[in-house]
Amino acid sequence: MKVKRNFLVVAAVLASLLILVGIPASTARSARAYEVETGIATPEYKTDTARAIDAYERLMDRYLGLTEGNLTRTGSDIQTVIKKLDAMNEKLSDLSTRIARIEVSLGLQQSAAPQKPQESEPKQKPQP
Repeated sequence: MKVKRNFLVVAAVLASLLILVGIPASTARSARAYEVETGIATPEYKTDTARAIDAYERLMDRYLGLTEGNLTRTGSDIQTVIKKLDAMNEKLSDLSTRIARIEVSLGLQQSAAPQKPQESEPKQKPQP
């Protein structure tokens, strides 16, 4: 019986220790402070000057975008014109060589320099 009594005393001491340790832990859990942040955002106050500056910046961004687009289109148009002019130059060179061969075969003289246009006003002769 003594063993049972010693066992009960040890069990009672352990139970009392667990209770003493558990009470402060339970009160600490209930005393926790929770911090809740609200999700409400207020818009910032802007003056008329700040709104005008923002509008001007948006306008400039749109203007720069349009200008960039126009320059890109103009560049592609110029490239197309250059290709057409190169093709025309090539065809004119071919025609020039053909005309030169025709002139040689017919025995015509080739003009080395283009003729000067006639002057509309006759030169005055110096008077003695």
